[in-house]
Amino acid sequence: MYEQKTKETEASVIEFIENIDNLKKREDAYKLLDLFTETTGHPAKMWGPTIIGFGSYHYKYASGHEGDAPLVGYSPRKAKISLYFATGDAARETLLKDFGKFTAGKGCVYINKVADIDTEVLVALINQSVKFLNETYPSG
Repeated sequence: MYEQKTKETEASVIEFIENIDNLKKREDAYKLLDLFTETTGHPAKMWGPTIIGFGSYHYKYASGHEGDAPLVGYSPRKAKISLYFATGDAARETLLKDFGKFTAGKGCVYINKVADIDTEVLVALINQSVKFLNETYPSG
């Protein structure tokens, strides 16, 4: 049976952010904390040891694999800040065109610092992701 690695924990988000060595990255982590909290209306929770997530949804794939994940989130890693948004929605790609300086992986968008991006587009990406996931995986 598959055991999901990234689960919501009771660890302190503030304590996690305070332990970030790089001052600029710590400041960006707080900026993102405010922005994500304000935009989603959900409190920040730690998911695994390094992801700060907001809200949650339950997914179930055709393969039978299922689990829980944050609606959106971020992780202030040493090299770059990882932003977690829903994948599979064309609106995401459209919004990213005006996002600023970033790179994208399969499921993450990576930025060096908050100053490199348009925070209004970030708010739109957060809202789009939450809406898409709530429509794709309705609770209940």
